[in-house]
Amino acid sequence: MGRFAVITMTDKAADRVREIVATRENAHGIRLGIKKGGCAGMEYTVDLVTDPNTKDDHIERDGAHVYVAPEAALFLFGTEMDFEQTTLRTGFTFHNPNQSSACGCGESVELKPADLKALAEARATA
Repeated sequence: MGRFAVITMTDKAADRVREIVATRENAHGIRLGIKKGGCAGMEYTVDLVTDPNTKDDHIERDGAHVYVAPEAALFLFGTEMDFEQTTLRTGFTFHNPNQSSACGCGESVELKPADLKALAEARATA
């Protein structure tokens, strides 16, 4: 039986998380969340984790640790976290099936909650 994961990480995202943690004292990983803001209504948040919260969902890939805030799990369920570095932008990207739209600049998104029953079933079968 596999371990339940609210999100998945690409190799590039895992590499970047490990780089961040390696350069910060007492860092254990990063924490993903969401907050109200921006013209589309919600924004992703990424914070450094120095003291893991046992209520967070914990995702680990090849030594990269990501924690998902409980209040964000329903909005992030099924999301793939990636990292991109282009001429115009460097940062984490989120391929989220719960995203219904985004603002023109890409800084905020509109998210609908995932099916609560599907989330509960995924946790129960993992």
